[in-house]
Amino acid sequence: NDIALIKLEQAVEESETIQTACLPPADLVLPNNYPCYVTGWGRLATNGPLPDILQQALLPVVDRETCSKFSWWGSKIKTTMVCAGGDGIVAGCNGDSGGPLNCQRDGLWEVDGVVSFGSALGCNTARKPTVFTRVAAYIDWIQEVGAPFA
Repeated sequence: NDIALIKLEQAVEESETIQTACLPPADLVLPNNYPCYVTGWGRLATNGPLPDILQQALLPVVDRETCSKFSWWGSKIKTTMVCAGGDGIVAGCNGDSGGPLNCQRDGLWEVDGVVSFGSALGCNTARKPTVFTRVAAYIDWIQEVGAPFA
């Protein structure tokens, strides 16, 4: 359950670089190779430097059947998680934890994942996609906890 909600003291002003995103429908499971984007301030490579500008990378979804194979992540992958990437070239890295996996559906951007973990072998390890908390699995909880603040 690698997820949290934060109540802000004041509203955030939207701008060209700050915008809201929608929540996905409850229990949505994204199909294999669905195009999503990870965004973060994490390291540019294993033990590499931190970026000066916010980074964004295309990470296609890896379905649970593939991601939970022994040669991938195996039994570490739960139904409350979503995997993306794993090509050995682009991945989330140290410092990206808590950042979003944004996917566009029906013309709207949704936060479908929250960066949870990656491989201890290195950030861009093949068959070790970045693992995200699957937001759709927590929609009921988000609505229950967030209701008093809506």
